[in-house]
Amino acid sequence: MKNAGENPVEHTFDKGYWERHWEELREAGQEATGAGPGNPYIARETAELPPGTALDAGCGEGVEAEWLAAQGWDVVGADISAAALSEASARTAARPLRGSVRWVEADLTSWEPEQQFDLVMTSYAHPAMPHLEFYRRLSAWVAPGGTLLIVGHLHGGSPASEQDGAHDQHAEHHRSAPHADQQHSEHPPVEATVDLASIVAGFDSPEWTILTAEEQTRTFEAPGGGHGKVLHDVIVKAVRR
Repeated sequence: MKNAGENPVEHTFDKGYWERHWEELREAGQEATGAGPGNPYIARETAELPPGTALDAGCGEGVEAEWLAAQGWDVVGADISAAALSEASARTAARPLRGSVRWVEADLTSWEPEQQFDLVMTSYAHPAMPHLEFYRRLSAWVAPGGTLLIVGHLHGGSPASEQDGAHDQHAEHHRSAPHADQQHSEHPPVEATVDLASIVAGFDSPEWTILTAEEQTRTFEAPGGGHGKVLHDVIVKAVRR
């Protein structure tokens, strides 16, 4: 935590930031395992969707993208970090998948895909741009009838009914990853948090039908035991008409 009078840490979330982040996790032996969907909302919110084309925007080491491909989806996993994608590619190369996964190194604040997708999802992504603007960019890549799925860190640190003040926006910021549960902090930097009402308002239009809009608190138990982290999440799923 910052002492009084110190300048707050700034999080730019540019390419250099993410390359350092993933290299540090690799050196610490904290690579993703790909053993599950990464967070419980991916499996729940895609359960009734027929496999098709999908984009995992800000995929990190590709846990969610790999899980979708195992269910039969043809997935593009896009991320700004070459280090993260190298780990994702090495892990999935040896695993048989019902669908397919292709890894793309891309700055999602400027990159444009060559197609639209049946599913566009982003899980705890920390873009180098305002989140609502980022989500609007992603929404343009959803095909008509397709689904946009957003999972993010809740601004304020707990669901609205439980909020009692601002959380420590700087603690353990280096462990706040965009996808893998074992790497999330209880206190992500404020730049990496989102507000449910603002996201919903951004998709309150005739073009979209919002199917899920909720705040959730859950405890993630680290592999091998240890301190369980309390995660405060925002989940929004919308279908493009």
